[in-house]
Amino acid sequence: MKHPVSKVLWIPLDKVEANDYNPNQVARNEMILLYHSIKADGFTQPIVTIYDKERDKYVIVDGFHRYLVIKTYADIRKATDGLVPIVVIDKPLTERMASTIRHNRARGKHSVVGLSNVVFQLLDMGWDDKRICDELGMEVDELVRMKYVTGFAKLFEDTKYSRAWETRHQIENRRNFEEMHHKNH
Repeated sequence: MKHPVSKVLWIPLDKVEANDYNPNQVARNEMILLYHSIKADGFTQPIVTIYDKERDKYVIVDGFHRYLVIKTYADIRKATDGLVPIVVIDKPLTERMASTIRHNRARGKHSVVGLSNVVFQLLDMGWDDKRICDELGMEVDELVRMKYVTGFAKLFEDTKYSRAWETRHQIENRRNFEEMHHKNH
């Protein structure tokens, strides 16, 4: 089995850039802690990227804040000779966006507005609610909140509403019953 981490590359800083969809935000104190961690321990995780052949750039999927530390702090750049440790994955944009969200959610916090913007983009690119929930590890009610944050009625056009006191299990049972009822009639 191939794993990206088995092929860590050290790339010049100016060949690496941020993506334009990452909703993750890190507080100032955590950024300082990340700087101290990299200074004391070095890079213990590479930055996950994709390679954009047209622009000859490595675009970050996960690891933006590690990238920001090396970009911001001269002592870290000096310690790595201006190189950034990366791994490269090869996925289309929707899969990269999902990867970014999975990496971020596995660690903790997200900007609600940023995450809802990614949800909107994935919906706009053809993903349905089930795929978004499955790929991003979201519950249905969380997805509904993300749709609400975007403020776009378009996001709700295929949503079936249920009574608030129904559990997911009850909703699923009702849907299964309705599907069987439609098949028999």
